[in-house]
Amino acid sequence: MDEAAKVKLGLIGGAVGTVLASICCLGPLVLVVLGLGGAWVSGLGALYPFKPYLLAATAVFLAWSGYMLYRPRKACAIGSLCANPRLMRLQRIAFWAVAVTVVVAVLLPEILPRLLLD
Repeated sequence: MDEAAKVKLGLIGGAVGTVLASICCLGPLVLVVLGLGGAWVSGLGALYPFKPYLLAATAVFLAWSGYMLYRPRKACAIGSLCANPRLMRLQRIAFWAVAVTVVVAVLLPEILPRLLLD
């Protein structure tokens, strides 16, 4: 597996982990706001016990992606993916977008009730 594929795998893993970790808390809220309700929406709360494990997996994926993106590089062969500065820039933008999404998804269920109740 080449270096770009490893970074991409880490970013995808982090994004999927974020979605799975936040589906128990943000999922029902989003579905109700969209007008999709019902008794089955409360079933998404069954994923709540797995939230710490999913967040840990997300942190591991993001740490691995960050390491792969920002580690000191060996000399790249001309024409290889790691020698393309546009690709590296896009991957770093994607990394930070996923990282910010993770932080928002983790903090929003804690902050939102306080904002609504105050």
